[in-house]
Amino acid sequence: MAEEKEILCCEAEEIHEELLKIVNETMPEGREMDALAELFKVFGDPTRIRILFILFETEVCVCDLAKALNMTQSAVSHQLRILKQSRLVKNRREGKSVFYSLADEHVRTIIAQGREHILE
Repeated sequence: MAEEKEILCCEAEEIHEELLKIVNETMPEGREMDALAELFKVFGDPTRIRILFILFETEVCVCDLAKALNMTQSAVSHQLRILKQSRLVKNRREGKSVFYSLADEHVRTIIAQGREHILE
């Protein structure tokens, strides 16, 4: 089945005030919308997605992440910093190693729902 390429529009302009009232009452504040948009930008990088998939399995140190991704520790650390700032991962130090893990189960849920959506 071919996808429809035309964007359909209303044939006549008619404002549905009762629907707009519901929208205006439920729309999040601007700062919340901005924060949500920023969160989804973080998921826009394939390297960060790969890191998250590795962390789905186990807590991993930066050295192991770099080896698994065939990247430098510096490049991995840069991506981890972004993920940590977005509260998607957390870290702990053990001796000379720094281990990363998922911040919480929400991260797994977001990715799982995204995969479900693209595979429909």
